[in-house]
Amino acid sequence: LRDAGFDVPGARIAIDSDVPLGSGLSSSAALESSVLTALIDLGRLDLPLAKRPALAQRAENVYVGAPTGILDQSASIRCQEGRALFLDCRTYEIDQIPFDLAAEGLAILVINSNAPHQHVDGEYGARRKSCEEAAHILGVAALRDVTPADLDDALGKLDDDVMRRRVRHIVTENQRVLDTVELLRAGRTRDIGPLLTASHASMREDFEITVPQVDIAVESALAAGAYGARMTGGGFGGCVLALIDADRADETVAAVEAAYAEADFTAPTCWIATAGPGATRL
Repeated sequence: LRDAGFDVPGARIAIDSDVPLGSGLSSSAALESSVLTALIDLGRLDLPLAKRPALAQRAENVYVGAPTGILDQSASIRCQEGRALFLDCRTYEIDQIPFDLAAEGLAILVINSNAPHQHVDGEYGARRKSCEEAAHILGVAALRDVTPADLDDALGKLDDDVMRRRVRHIVTENQRVLDTVELLRAGRTRDIGPLLTASHASMREDFEITVPQVDIAVESALAAGAYGARMTGGGFGGCVLALIDADRADETVAAVEAAYAEADFTAPTCWIATAGPGATRL
């Protein structure tokens, strides 16, 4: 805030949170965004909502040293109840997409794999670097500038197989986001399920950021009737989101817990995501 030209006095802040640490639910962004909001309120600062995520991101990039994007901070600060946030990370423009699950008898089941979500070994940074190098080779500002129609030609210009898989994930994932937004605007929420599942498969095969615990959570949720499921967060542990019928939450949780027990994994922790503070733990 001071670097941005605001005269901010010091503050003593006590923090109480129910966001699970290391679960891939953006606890760091939640912390940054909530502290930022508190300081703005306490200092009566004139800082528009649209400009706040970039300051929270700067704290993580510059002070912490984590090369994160702006997605998590934007979600914490700019999401609205009953909407899905559609964010353009280049322009920072947003659109609030209708996403009223309760009205359709649906719910998002959050499955904490209890495999700690960690970036300390540099894997997140390595993937970001690989994508930036590929964009440079392809002569584009970012991989978002490669369309699905351009993908085969782009992959042919890359000699490294790992880099090709990283590029394929980014390009196809961007298209899945656009397809999801189109379906939600058309009121076809259940139909986004296969896109969620395809996203997870791409993260597993091409981006290589899943672990056995999250893969089993996805597989068992789908076997129990989920419309779709995918890991959320930066990978290497963390949580799975499953789109389910609201009245089948207990059944789905039981299936996931049974699969974990059979694999001899630490039992997962599950919640139903709700609009507003907190979530319903199962």
